[in-house]
Amino acid sequence: MEEINPDAIDWQLLDQLQQDAGRSNQALAEAVGISPPTCLRRVRRLQEAGLIERQVAILDADRVAALRGHGLTAIVEVSLDRQDTDRLAAFERRAVAEAGVQQCYRVSPGPDFMLVLQVRDMPDYLALAQRLFTADANVRNVRAFFSQHRACFTTRLPLRPPP
Repeated sequence: MEEINPDAIDWQLLDQLQQDAGRSNQALAEAVGISPPTCLRRVRRLQEAGLIERQVAILDADRVAALRGHGLTAIVEVSLDRQDTDRLAAFERRAVAEAGVQQCYRVSPGPDFMLVLQVRDMPDYLALAQRLFTADANVRNVRAFFSQHRACFTTRLPLRPPP
């Protein structure tokens, strides 16, 4: 991976791409005040440097849930009995392998992990909980909180111009 030191234009490009990565190169170049060839070159360099991890479509979870018939979001605290490096890594590997796990954080203090789960319905949650929590003898405690309403969701990182 190429090592770069982003300048103000690069930071503007990254911010614009976070808002809408699907816009044309021409529109992106206009938004930051550079030529389209320069814009394309800079975006490719940001990708090669690993600052742009990937580009995805963000679906409207409520609309998808309405079309599929259900949708359940859970925020789950998980505490392990033993927290040595191998056991933490083993749980983390199992968690991120589950399709219903949208986010997985190792945290401190408090629980060992915070998970954000998106499943079809309560039976799907219970099946996931059985596989991930109940079947693991090292899982000591699980606290699940079920979302009633999502007021904010973004993948956008706050980018301020460097000092």
